[in-house]
Amino acid sequence: MYICKMHTQPSYTIIDATKKVEHYCAYQERCHKEVVQKLKEMGMIPDARDIIIAHLIKENYLNEERFTQSFVRGKFNIKKWGKNRIISELKLRNISKYNIATALKEIDEDVYIKTLDVLAKKRLEAIKETNIQKRKKKLADYLLYRGWESHLVYEKVSALIK
Repeated sequence: MYICKMHTQPSYTIIDATKKVEHYCAYQERCHKEVVQKLKEMGMIPDARDIIIAHLIKENYLNEERFTQSFVRGKFNIKKWGKNRIISELKLRNISKYNIATALKEIDEDVYIKTLDVLAKKRLEAIKETNIQKRKKKLADYLLYRGWESHLVYEKVSALIK
């Protein structure tokens, strides 16, 4: 005999769901897509989601521009991602081109180039490969994966490995 248990999730009123999602947004910056996903997971119907999203925007819990700026600063300063990776991750979150462009302007170009230099030198020390071509490829692949623009990567690789 098989016993089937239905997975029941708690049901939320709009007020309960709003409070829960306010905390979710207050804990860290969120984009609209993340909040909608959270509300779907909570079992909220589309009309309720719309009401809650409107409330979050009105009360400034949800601000796509602020999210984008925070995301760009964090991924660049902490994870050392290049602009290509940052842009593609933001596009996955349905962030507007305008917000992406505005947030990327906050990255100082000199700091950007210095960060690439430090990252490349640090990675190069870790590469044990002795074949020059393979060393170049490993360094380039690493930097490209991190989202650095190809022309900057190839210039840097050529400058560091001769």
